[in-house]
Amino acid sequence: MDTDSFHWTDASALAVFILLWVLFSQATSGRFFRRKSLTQLMNAHREAWMRTMARRELRMIDTGIMTGLQQGTAFFASSALLALGGCFALLQSSDAVLMLLADLPLAGAPDRAVYEVKVLGLMTLLAYTFFKFGWAYRLFNYCSILIGAVPMTKDAEEADLETALLRAARMNVIAGGHFNSGLRGLFFSIGYLGWFVGPAVLVMTTLLVLTVLVRRQFFSTARSALLS
Repeated sequence: MDTDSFHWTDASALAVFILLWVLFSQATSGRFFRRKSLTQLMNAHREAWMRTMARRELRMIDTGIMTGLQQGTAFFASSALLALGGCFALLQSSDAVLMLLADLPLAGAPDRAVYEVKVLGLMTLLAYTFFKFGWAYRLFNYCSILIGAVPMTKDAEEADLETALLRAARMNVIAGGHFNSGLRGLFFSIGYLGWFVGPAVLVMTTLLVLTVLVRRQFFSTARSALLS
């Protein structure tokens, strides 16, 4: 690829995209703010769920919840895989897409090599999300096993019960973390699409996606419902 065709503005916009993605991921984990995110609050409820589960004699409710979590994870994994396949179609239809981009007012004259690099970047992003969802699916499966290993309250020593339920809760939190990472990848892939129009549009679409995600994590009614 001609280095002149890949302008410094493209590199700068991509750096902003990656930086904002990483910073938001750290923020939702509680690295920068005292204000708890929706993800953090839900993690506390995951442990509360395990404690409630340990007191239940019949755990069909819990296995039903786990099945729902696994099905949702499998759906998004399949969606990421289909989107990844769509990227191959973009590469095969490069000429038609380049003609379309050339007609956009903000796109300018697109370069084929740069376009292909952008598609490969999108493929990398979608592959990352697929592996995140795939690993989350497996961890939810492990969590189901750990739930089955939690003894009944009346049949176990308090220390053994506490260890077992905390182990199941921890696995649930880790699985949820990978699931959320996959979702963030899908959300930011929407912002990434702006790069096909131009670097300035990439920054704008990334900021738009970031604004929506920050609102949902830190200022949404869903978060308020957990605090009420």
